[in-house]
Amino acid sequence: MKSENTPFRGGPLDGRVLPVLVGPTGHPPKWYEVPVPSSDGSPPTVYAYERVPAGYTKRLGLQRGWVYEYAPGGRTRRALKWPWSKP
Repeated sequence: MKSENTPFRGGPLDGRVLPVLVGPTGHPPKWYEVPVPSSDGSPPTVYAYERVPAGYTKRLGLQRGWVYEYAPGGRTRRALKWPWSKP
């Protein structure tokens, strides 16, 4: 499998660049979760990072890559929107 070196912003991984596996489309996953085990035996703390564009070129407006930004509220869950469902 291919991996891509992806920088992290904010949170406990701020400033680090980690290799992240990319999917069949060549993009890293939309969310990256880091479980940190606790010393007292309670459930591990999970830090969530969301994938955002790293920036765009000036001339053509092409995307420069991806960056993971810390999401202090955790991973957001989206409800499915089916075309046949009523609002």
